[in-house]
Amino acid sequence: MKSLYFIIYKPFSVMSSFSSPDDKKNLSDLFSLPKDIYPVGRLDFDSEGLLILTNDKNINHLLLNPINRHKRKYLVQIEGDIQFSDLQKFEAGLDINLSGQIYHTLPAKARLIDEPSIPKRIPPIRFRQNIPTKWIELELCEGKNRQVRKMTAKVGFPTLRLVRYSIEDISIDGLSSGEIRQISRNTIYKKLNLNNYI
Repeated sequence: MKSLYFIIYKPFSVMSSFSSPDDKKNLSDLFSLPKDIYPVGRLDFDSEGLLILTNDKNINHLLLNPINRHKRKYLVQIEGDIQFSDLQKFEAGLDINLSGQIYHTLPAKARLIDEPSIPKRIPPIRFRQNIPTKWIELELCEGKNRQVRKMTAKVGFPTLRLVRYSIEDISIDGLSSGEIRQISRNTIYKKLNLNNYI
């Protein structure tokens, strides 16, 4: 069986799966791929950005094993006027609730950025004139359930839009929302810093 590798820019309001029990829009509505292709990890229905699709089970194990701590970069539009002192809290780690248990996040890199050059969200974020919004870039080395949203809420700034920009050196740069790109085995292993496993 030949291993195949794809990256996609998952749009907003699309499940990170090829089927949905409640008829929500899913990946099969966007792409026609061999039956053995599946997503590595997931992005929430209301999140956007990079998703890797493959039939290589080794990639799934290597990327999702928390021991390997792969870098994930997110572009996050938050509600409120976030300050440098707030960003420092991400870097110290935060206590968030995971399935009823308190979890202290690993240190994350956080910085304020200008509005990024990424595809517009459809539908767009609801604009409220009296409430400011800012964009931050968060770099994590873990991916707990709804972690970014829980982290921004913890410091008092709800997430309005969440885009996973990259995993290690693979990014959505140049991709339109809903676009797919096939890449080679050597390229994906190299860009995910998995050269030792090729």
